[in-house]
This record gives sequence, structure tokens and C-alpha cells, in this order.
Amino acid sequence: MRTPVLEISHYTKSYDGKRNAVNDLSLTVCEGDIYGFIGQNGAGKTTTLRACAGVLDFREGDIRIGGCSVKKEPVRCKQMTAYIPDNPDLYDFLTGIQYLNFVADIYGVDKALRKERIERYCGMFRIEGDLGSLVGSYSHGMKQKLAVTAALLHEPKLLLLDEPFVGLDPEAAYRLKEVFRELCENGSAIFFSTHVLDVAEKLCGRIAIIKDGRLVADGATDEVRGDESLEQVFLEVLGSEG
Repeated sequence: MRTPVLEISHYTKSYDGKRNAVNDLSLTVCEGDIYGFIGQNGAGKTTTLRACAGVLDFREGDIRIGGCSVKKEPVRCKQMTAYIPDNPDLYDFLTGIQYLNFVADIYGVDKALRKERIERYCGMFRIEGDLGSLVGSYSHGMKQKLAVTAALLHEPKLLLLDEPFVGLDPEAAYRLKEVFRELCENGSAIFFSTHVLDVAEKLCGRIAIIKDGRLVADGATDEVRGDESLEQVFLEVLGSEG
């Protein structure tokens, strides 16, 4: 039996008290899962990811990471998690290496280990030559690569990402997929939103589709897709009345 890493149970979120941005969402992400979360803009993907990351409060339902409740044990959950939003908001007044050391300090990563991981991931994403420059001078793609490197420094049990491939060049996107697979082979789990259905179909072992705040499909990618492409299934879901 596989061990759950992320358990979302009857999660509901409303911003105005009238309409639910997410309605009674339940799903489980286990060790080794690369789990794709797809849906239209405004379907509830980012709202869900932010709640899982502990940066958006909620009253209804529960979210557990490694068996710990995001509501009751937020610090413990954050220690096991890394979250990368769709537009990383980094500290522009720090250099790249200062930012990475800042993040490593927060997670208590020792100097030898952080040095090894910084060299590895910055080399992989080809930003090692830019670490002495201010983050504010980075392009969007470079900031994305720096954010990914920072997220990997403490080897998170759960990696949450919102549209992680946006702004990445093809080589960096390929390297990130390799990192996903390696993390999952070592017992971590990946839960990420994407609009790139071809990537989700090829990369993800499991898929969840959300529409108007409700989960409408969830399961192994081959089961969700059936005899069709994921794109066809997605368009059929959007065209249905539920």
C-alpha cells in the first residue's frame, strides 16, 4: 500500500461568502506520484495549491501533509513542502546566491549540503554564472530557475508548483522533468497545475481535472484518458454540463 503525502479532504473555499472558488474537493497524492492538476483559468487550481502550501487560510475541510494538518501544524507542514507560484515573487535586492543561502538558512540546510545542491541545480539550469547578480536583474525564466533551485535545497517531501514550465526554455523544462522523476523515485511527491496538456499526459502518472471549483475527474492518467487523448477528454469535460 502506497503512503499518502498530500491528503485533501472536503476542501471548500469562498472568497466572498457567496460563491465557492473550490467546492468539496478531495484527493490524495502518494509517495512517488507526479500528479497533474488541470482546469481552465479560474477553475480553482491556484486556490487549492495555495491552501496546500499554507499561504491561504480556509475553514471547511482539511489538508494534511505527511499526516500533519495544515491548519493545526502549519510549520511542520511547511518543513516538508516547497511551493513555487506561477510568478515567483523573489527578493530583487538580493543576489542569486544570497537568496539561495537565505532559503537554505530557513530550512536549516547545512553549508556543505547546500553548496553541493546549489552547484548541482544551478549548473543543471545554467544559472551558476548569474548568482552574483541581483535577482531584480533576472529575466522571468531565470527567476523561475532560481525559485526551483531554492525549492530543492531541503529535498521536500511534497513539491507544489503552479504552471512550473511557463517561462522555461526547452532544456530547462527537460531538466525539471528529470528532477521530478528523481524526487519521486526517492519517495517524494509532485502536485502541479499546468495548461500544457501534452506535458501532463506524458509526465504524470495521475491526473485530476477541476471545473468550476469541483473535481470532475481523478485517477491514473491512462484511466482518465481512456482511448482518447488527454486534450480530447479535457475539452469534453469543459463542454459537458456536469
